[in-house]
Amino acid sequence: MRNKELLVVGILALLIVIALVQAIQLVKIKSEIADISSSNLRPVTSQVSGSSSEGSSGSSGGVPTNLQNLPGMVGGC
Repeated sequence: MRNKELLVVGILALLIVIALVQAIQLVKIKSEIADISSSNLRPVTSQVSGSSSEGSSGSSGGVPTNLQNLPGMVGGC
């Protein structure tokens, strides 16, 4: 009877340790994602604003590049 109790306590302690390690890893990953997104945020917005101006000029005259590549992308399926 005592051995079963010790086994249950040991398993619970192991699960708590694993949960703590995973929580620490999750916090670390979230902070890395926040650092990456904050450092990449400015260049992405400048690229988006540049592509939106190209898209408006492309709609007046020619076909946008994403539509030009469409037959090749569909054939790849």
